Amino acid sequence: MTTTHHTKMLTQLKGKPGKMAKYNKYNKPRDRKHGRELKKCRRCGRNAAPNAMYGLKYCRQCLREVAQKIGFKKYN
Repeated sequence: MTTTHHTKMLTQLKGKPGKMAKYNKYNKPRDRKHGRELKKCRRCGRNAAPNAMYGLKYCRQCLREVAQKIGFKKYN
């Protein structure tokens, strides 16, 4: 059972409690405190272009779509 992502592994091990306990003991993914995985867009979940300006945590695409609703004005 080799996989690239831990969620696939967890679905395969649901019916095998002994192997699941061993997997959780040694291979459980850690909670991240810093890094790219924490900087996600709160709207779409994209982590490619996070924009944390003003504490909004939107990616640049979502920020363009939501800017008028939030209260940003476009000046020419």
